[in-house]
Amino acid sequence: MSDPVKINRGLKGVYFERSGVSDIDGAAGELSYRGYSIHDLATQSTFEEVCYLLIFGELPTADQLSAFDARLKAARTLPDGIHDIIRACQHGHPMDVLRTAVSALAALEPQSQEVSEEAFIDNGIRLTSQVPMIIAAHEAIRNGRNPVPADPTLSHAANWLWMLKGERPSDEAARLADVDFILHAEHGSNASSFAARVTIGTEANLHGAIVTALSTLAGPAHGGAAEDVMKMVAEIGTPENAAAYVKAKRAAREAVTGFGHRVYRKEDPRARHMRDGVRQLGEEMGAPEWYEILQAVVEAMKPYARHGLNVNVDFYSGVIYQLHGIPMDLYVPIFAIGRMPGWVIQCVEQLRGNILIRPLTLYNGPDPRAYVPVEQR
Repeated sequence: MSDPVKINRGLKGVYFERSGVSDIDGAAGELSYRGYSIHDLATQSTFEEVCYLLIFGELPTADQLSAFDARLKAARTLPDGIHDIIRACQHGHPMDVLRTAVSALAALEPQSQEVSEEAFIDNGIRLTSQVPMIIAAHEAIRNGRNPVPADPTLSHAANWLWMLKGERPSDEAARLADVDFILHAEHGSNASSFAARVTIGTEANLHGAIVTALSTLAGPAHGGAAEDVMKMVAEIGTPENAAAYVKAKRAAREAVTGFGHRVYRKEDPRARHMRDGVRQLGEEMGAPEWYEILQAVVEAMKPYARHGLNVNVDFYSGVIYQLHGIPMDLYVPIFAIGRMPGWVIQCVEQLRGNILIRPLTLYNGPDPRAYVPVEQR
């Protein structure tokens, strides 16, 4: 009798490939990109530099960074017709509009059909600049405004805020958005990155893989935590109510949003940088109560940390977006802006020595049986 087949539901604990991009130590609560600690990158780097690092494997020289930045800025254009497509589906959820527009780009830009490492990088750089343009254009159009043209003098993060709100962000606000993008840029074989790899495994083009990734990210179990945190904060109302809220949730065996992670058993290493950002931005905008509520929840959750229920990065992200006056249905699209370089390099890695990803399912249906003609049933 053969040994029973072990089922790893959700592929949990299964290694399907090697990767030289991000290293995640869930037990220790550590994350690095290409060997560089996320803490060093979040405090000393820029999103443009991190994009270069992820895609090309090394930190750029000043000249390389300048040239790469120029490529990103040159790509801040959308083909004729994309705004028409956005208008046609302007009442849809921003993730649906973003996915539709990226899919349309595949039809409108002939170079998107090329399947090679060089083409993936070229198309990936272009999409990295176009994704925030699409999101900002949709936000303008659905509110009866004309899209704000990109500003070639601004950084990637600052230009995003400019296109979204039509006003130049403060240096502090732009830097916080930059850090947010850095922290979300790459995170191993998460659901959307794995889905993108599955698509590339079929020898599809990069745009197809990004559409797959966007579709996967749209699911609330993957990308919806920041939005849920804001709903929780609104429900709690004041810091004094946090302990009772947590106690009631735990008594009902319900999850407290923003705590726990599929990988990390200690605090998500990205969380501290968002925590500092919430505190600073809240003080800058005269709304420190948001930070105080979050910290009251953290304090109430301390007894459960030994069970791996530690704060994750999305616990703080939603409040930052709220302080900026950004609608809740844009929280997941913002996640996508930051994750673009991670998706691109995951697809490039998959393309190298590509193989069709085709796992098995263990059949547990009926035993073999005879077919009965319809008139005899």
